[in-house]
Amino acid sequence: MPAQSSPVSPPPTPAGFLRTPAEEPAELAWTERGWLAAGRPLGDRPGPDEIAHLRPLRGLTVRWPAARVPADAVTDLAAAGVPMHAAASPDWVEPELARLLAAWVPEEDGGGPRSVTALRREEHSVRLRRLGLRDLTGTAVPEVSVVISSMRPHLLGSALGQIARQRRVRVEVLLGLHGVPADREEVRRAVRECPLPVTVVEADTETPFGEVLNLAASRASGEYVAKWDDDDWYGPEHLADLLLARAYAGADIVGVAPEFFYLEPLRATVRRTDYTSEVWSDHVAGGTIFLERSRLREVGGFPPLAGGVDAGLLKTAHAAGARIYRTHGLGYVLRRSLGADHTWRLPLAHFLRVASNQWRGFRPSLILEAP
Repeated sequence: MPAQSSPVSPPPTPAGFLRTPAEEPAELAWTERGWLAAGRPLGDRPGPDEIAHLRPLRGLTVRWPAARVPADAVTDLAAAGVPMHAAASPDWVEPELARLLAAWVPEEDGGGPRSVTALRREEHSVRLRRLGLRDLTGTAVPEVSVVISSMRPHLLGSALGQIARQRRVRVEVLLGLHGVPADREEVRRAVRECPLPVTVVEADTETPFGEVLNLAASRASGEYVAKWDDDDWYGPEHLADLLLARAYAGADIVGVAPEFFYLEPLRATVRRTDYTSEVWSDHVAGGTIFLERSRLREVGGFPPLAGGVDAGLLKTAHAAGARIYRTHGLGYVLRRSLGADHTWRLPLAHFLRVASNQWRGFRPSLILEAP
């Protein structure tokens, strides 16, 4: 009778990351028995139970041996987003991992609405995830069709500039002009200065917002389609992070948690953490919806409505059996001005009520890499 192979543990993912750890830091050290994390053996590759045991910790301090040892377990913890620190690493440790481990130190959170200690810890976790998961999407550079509809030409330069700085992807832009002529100088200048291929589609103001998106999306040639809002801010690895989340979650649709908001009239930034990240959900930030182009066709495209387009698409897709995953929202900031400037209405006071943190001015996460 042939020998049965032992079951293979699923690859580690950031699912289960805790924003507010309850326990003090512990050590990750190499011993004669292999790697020990918080006093417990990890084995060659840590499984879900071992990783779950580490989630409540503020972090792990890595004690490297001088001689080279297997480091797969450390890389797996990085992929899971377990915060780790090492002031110095031996020469044999992968340089980027060594640099990241030295860039963060576990600190006690002093609390308060302006504290950034927990945020710095989560930013470190995101950087570790990217490093640990970087082989998950393969070596081919994916092509993404970014679909954007705009009736505010003064925002196009900023929006196209942010799309152009996306890393680890090939991008084309499908720009739907909603009641704005393509020969307007602000439009021509923004398109001219964008180094990416830009396809412009014009529609009059009577055309519903969702239909403008569909007109633009019909010209897409990329394997994936990403929705983009002209007034929001996106980090340079926004699309790459969505691709990673799609790969490790096996999701049909991915998007980010709507966490950071810039309240323009108040000149304040707020963060809400009631939307958890790295979870299956029927809701993601509408300006971050990301899916295969074929899947967008299968669900009938964007609802041809004047408002509620994002929620309508997610509802239709969910009803059709699509699995929707919500990843971290640290590389995204939603702009909120007066209610009339948006396709959905909520008073600014609402965002102040639900905020976990508040800061004066524009204060995004460092993951956004704002100039």
